[in-house]
Amino acid sequence: MNADFLAVLEYWEKEKGISKDVLMAAVKEALLSAAKKAVGPARELRCEIDPKGGDIRAFAKLVVAEKVESKHDQISRFDARRIKSDAQVGEEIEVEVTPTGFGRIAAQFAKQALLQQVRRAEKDLIFAEFKDRVGDIVSGIVRRFERSDVVLDLGRYEALMPNRERVPTEEYQQGDRIRCYVRAVEQTLRGPEIILSRAAPDFVIKLFQLEVSEINDGTVEIKGIAREPGFRTKLAVHSRDPRVDPVGACVGLRGGRVKNIVRELNNEKVDIIRWDPNIRVFVTNAIAPAQLKSCEVDEERKRVKIYVADDQLSLAIGKRGQNARLTAKLTGWQVDIEPAVVSAPVGFDERVAQAIQTIANIPGLTAEQAAVLVNSGFHSVEDLIQVEITDLADIPQLAEQSEAILAAIKGEATRRAEIVGGAGK
Repeated sequence: MNADFLAVLEYWEKEKGISKDVLMAAVKEALLSAAKKAVGPARELRCEIDPKGGDIRAFAKLVVAEKVESKHDQISRFDARRIKSDAQVGEEIEVEVTPTGFGRIAAQFAKQALLQQVRRAEKDLIFAEFKDRVGDIVSGIVRRFERSDVVLDLGRYEALMPNRERVPTEEYQQGDRIRCYVRAVEQTLRGPEIILSRAAPDFVIKLFQLEVSEINDGTVEIKGIAREPGFRTKLAVHSRDPRVDPVGACVGLRGGRVKNIVRELNNEKVDIIRWDPNIRVFVTNAIAPAQLKSCEVDEERKRVKIYVADDQLSLAIGKRGQNARLTAKLTGWQVDIEPAVVSAPVGFDERVAQAIQTIANIPGLTAEQAAVLVNSGFHSVEDLIQVEITDLADIPQLAEQSEAILAAIKGEATRRAEIVGGAGK
């Protein structure tokens, strides 16, 4: 052991951030093990390092005795007085017991202990530094691959992106710099391990928080997210300030904000959706870009049945059911998509028959009178309510009955007015 070794301790203190005292304590512990091996059993053995020269010496506390029965525990009074002139029998005296060539053996032990201590200290530093950084985004360089897992260099530490946290559409090469989400810091048998992810939905949320100031300050709130990494993400947003458009804030001027995020996600499609407490409105927004005709809501089973036109069916379901799956995941409701039943077009004769039947239902009018009125151009009750006595008198078949027909029409108008008035109270 020499001054060069002390220089190494100082280097590791600066490079690894490990206290020199901690390293020195580890070295002393290793030296003690080396001394026990080299010296053999000795009473209260200890080692000392010269802080200037780096020399190592071993000491043992021996008991002064008239007759030495155990050389490992005792020292004769004659030898003791060569060290301490007034040494007395029974007194403890510290004696140097450094064996020949001890420096080489001690250096080997110290080196091993130092490496172990550095690794242990690095692991402790990893856990201390990153345990509070879960949820952050970090940048690292791809260093190597362990099967399908990716090992990234974060500078002072290495981190792992397991295969399950990779985006299936992305390929990485050694030397690539990528950004990842710190998903967890786990204590394993090998020590703390930083787990990174690019597939986590929280990665997208964090990117929006960094890119969109309104989300970062709480004005716009992310209500939900559904993601199939590498393919598509649906993000539901809500504004606490009615003056702020949540979708517009996330998209940014000319789409600048969302473009930056899409670029980071390697062109993964991102749908930004306006959240609504009404599930009908929320599902309508979430199923976009498909347009639905109607929907049925089963509150008890949290199930929504959506009806769409035939030309919107494939769009609503999405490629391999992706749009439907993400909509269900985003809303938290089971979503069933079915084509809307389109009734056959009603023919002219059928429409005439329906109009005659509607007018014939007015109290005081007969089916024959209703047929004449429809054929004269009055196709609904609303048309008749506007009729004048002269209009009826001009119809030859109804001229003599015009007053009675007008009275029946006014009676129907009064009845309808009463119904509307009662509903408004």
